[in-house]
Amino acid sequence: MKRVLIIGATSAIATACARLWAEQGSEFFLVARNMEKLQQTAADLRARGAKDVALHCMDATDLTAHPGMLESCLTAIQQIDVALIAHGTLPNQAACERDITIAMQEFANNGTSVIALLTLLANQLENQRCGTLAVISSVAGDRGRPSNYLYGTAKAAVSTFCEGLRARLFKVGVHVMTIKPGFVDTPMTQGLPLPAALVAKPEQVAVRIITGIERKKSTLYTPGFWALIMLIICSIPQPIFKRLNL
Repeated sequence: MKRVLIIGATSAIATACARLWAEQGSEFFLVARNMEKLQQTAADLRARGAKDVALHCMDATDLTAHPGMLESCLTAIQQIDVALIAHGTLPNQAACERDITIAMQEFANNGTSVIALLTLLANQLENQRCGTLAVISSVAGDRGRPSNYLYGTAKAAVSTFCEGLRARLFKVGVHVMTIKPGFVDTPMTQGLPLPAALVAKPEQVAVRIITGIERKKSTLYTPGFWALIMLIICSIPQPIFKRLNL
């Protein structure tokens, strides 16, 4: 049995992961902004075999709420075996370019709030000297593209932070896994003109995440072909790259 903390627990990828853990009889502490959706998720997980499910309503961008959330988590499940940070938004790049307030809010949603949570949880897992921190970043963080560079910048910050954190926590028996999904069929991407051949289902992504955690992967591209795609994109020389509309 695993004791699992999920932040952003009502997101499509997080829910798909939780369902797989529930089938293993895991115990959960679920965190999200919407209590009604949390309750629906909890009922679904209990029906699938979860041992117990505790809920906590929190806006992840409210950094002052993080310590209380962790305290409630430890009261409920005692120890964290796996922490999955899965919250985030997909900003409108044009809106971010026009309005600095929107840009900074989106950076907080996808960057600083994640780093703040990682810092808090890293200290807890370091004290435990065990556990896994799994964080949903994105392939968008591998290179700044004109179509989504605000989002990509936030994800790049998260990925770089995880790389350093992984080296720090490895020495005390704690694993950090950076998850880099490509296009996934979720409410966040609904309506976007995405190439169907490159779009994965949340359930496919979840299987790779669960397997990646078990195998202690450091960086997980999902689906796996995104590792090759991003290698190619990152290899394009800058004089050519800046002329492309990616």
